[in-house]
Amino acid sequence: RGTAKLLTHDPRHSALVCADPSRNSEVCLAVAVWWYQHVTTTIDLSKAPESYAPYTFTLADKYKIMAQDELREDDDMRESALKQFREWIAKHPLIRKCRTDAPFLLRFLRTKKFSIPAATEMLEKYLTIRQVYKQWFSQLDINDPDLEAIIDSGYLFPLPERDEQGRKIIFSNAGKFDTSRFTSAQLIKIHSMVVESLQDEEESQIAGYIHVTDDSELNVGFLGIWSFTDIRNLAHCVQNSLPMRQKENHFVNLPSFANKLSEFILSVLSDKLRNRVFVHRGWEEAKKKINPKLLPKEYGGTVPMAECIALFKQQLKERREIVLALDEMEIEINKSTIPWADSTDSDIASGVIGSFRKLEVD
Repeated sequence: RGTAKLLTHDPRHSALVCADPSRNSEVCLAVAVWWYQHVTTTIDLSKAPESYAPYTFTLADKYKIMAQDELREDDDMRESALKQFREWIAKHPLIRKCRTDAPFLLRFLRTKKFSIPAATEMLEKYLTIRQVYKQWFSQLDINDPDLEAIIDSGYLFPLPERDEQGRKIIFSNAGKFDTSRFTSAQLIKIHSMVVESLQDEEESQIAGYIHVTDDSELNVGFLGIWSFTDIRNLAHCVQNSLPMRQKENHFVNLPSFANKLSEFILSVLSDKLRNRVFVHRGWEEAKKKINPKLLPKEYGGTVPMAECIALFKQQLKERREIVLALDEMEIEINKSTIPWADSTDSDIASGVIGSFRKLEVD
C-alpha cells in the first residue's frame, strides 16, 4: 500500500527491485506477484485495441547503428511501419485474434527489413501454419513432461552469451534426441518452443541468430523418424513464415551416412542461404568460425552445459504463459491462406518436395 515501489524489471534476468528493501518482505513479494501476473504474462490479442502501448528503443548504440545500417530502421521508419502494420491487421477480414504489441510485430518488420508487404505476408502465413499444424506449433509448454525431458537432455538450448556481433547462439547436440522415445512432431515442437521463447528479444531481432549443431552422435534413427508427409508439410511451413534473421548455421562432425542428405539440402538452397551454412569436419575447424569461449564448457567455453540448460529452463518457465497465449491467436482458414491444402504427391513431384521423394527412393 505505497510502501514499496517497483524500480526495474529486466525480463532477461528476472530482477525485481524494491525501493526500500528494509520494508516488510511480504510487500515486496506482493509487488513481484502483481507484476508477474498483470504485466509479464498479460497479452492483448485484440486485433484492433483502443490504444497501443508506447514503444521506446532502449538497446545499446551498437544495435541502433546495426538496425539503421542493415534494416533501414530509425524512429520515424519504425513508428510509421508499426502504424501501417496495425491498420492492416485491424482491417484484415480473416484475422480474428492477434498480438499487436511492438515486440511481436517488430519480429516480422525487422526480418523483412521494414517492407510492409513482405512483413504482412509473413505474419499471415505464420498465423496460418500455427493453426493448421497445431501438433507442431501449439501447446509449447515447458511443463509438458516429454518436452521438459528433451530440454533436460541437452538436445537444444541457447547459450548465455551473445557473440561479438550481438547474435544469439542456439546450440544443439543431435545425438541427445532419443528417437526410441520421442517423435518427429515433438522434435519440431521443441524447436518451436525454443524459438518462440526467444523471439521477443530485440537484440536478436536486429543482430540475428547462429545455430551450432554437434552431429557427432547423430544416428540413423534420427533420419528414420521423418515421413514423406512430414517433410512435405514442414517444407511448406518454413518457407517465408519464420520471423528470424538466420545469420549462420554450423554443422560439426556430420556422419558419412548423412552426407547425401546434407548435399541435397545445400543444393536446393539459394546462394544467400547456402553461403550461411558451414559443415565442419571437427571442432578445431569449427572454432575458426565460432568463438570457443562462447561454447559450453565441455566444448572449450566457460559455462557448463548443465548450467546453460538450467538458465534456459528458468527463462522458459518465466515466458510460459506468454508462449502459451500464442495458441489463442486466430485466423480464418480457407483455400487462399493455405493454397497447398489440396496438393497431392503428384502435384509436388517436382521441385524441392519432389527431390526429397526421389532421395528416399534412391
